[in-house]
Amino acid sequence: MANKAALIVPALKRHTSTCIVAHGLGDRMFLADQWRQQSKFPETKFIFPNAPQIPITINMGMRMPGWYDISDFTDMANRAEDEAGITRSQKVFHDLIAEEIKNGIPTERIVLGGFSQGGAMSLLSGVTCSTKLGGIFGLSCYLLLQGKVREMVPAENPNQRTPIFMGHGSADPLIKVEWGQMTADKLKGWGWDVDFKTYRGLQHSASPEEIDDLERYLKERIPDQGEK
Repeated sequence: MANKAALIVPALKRHTSTCIVAHGLGDRMFLADQWRQQSKFPETKFIFPNAPQIPITINMGMRMPGWYDISDFTDMANRAEDEAGITRSQKVFHDLIAEEIKNGIPTERIVLGGFSQGGAMSLLSGVTCSTKLGGIFGLSCYLLLQGKVREMVPAENPNQRTPIFMGHGSADPLIKVEWGQMTADKLKGWGWDVDFKTYRGLQHSASPEEIDDLERYLKERIPDQGEK
């Protein structure tokens, strides 16, 4: 099941960091366009990987770009999960991280994040990554494989202290804000460093306030280093 090639937005100056941003179910997230127009993150290469076209049960089996199948949105704790699809996509993100390291980017200058399905994959792939990342973020998302994820974490747990940023709309009708809060609470309870923010009245999308918060987070995690 081949994925389309990722969309790459190269660094404008010396490439010192990489931000991998995963899209939600069937959509795209082009944050880099806005930041490029404002000359922000000039040393950061952005990678927007494409999920494969797969049948999505909740959408009557229609094929669309998805990191894993979804059968329902009714119960985060007890829903059936597409474990094969999730672990297949986890490898995609780990391979992207490994490729950036191979190309000379320090592992702690790599950030992994995403929105909705992509955010869920980023949380799972980030905490189970075998190298320490600069940051992990998830917007409007939830925890995957919560009964197994701790078993998937490397023994040395390199990202135990990697700051995780989560944002969620208080009026999200699709992925309830309670799911995001439960995810943050569970990760905190397991020892991860999570900053969970809610945005009043926001539905299943991102707001300017949330993007500003994400921007501040990225500036802290992968600040520009200047020319050498």
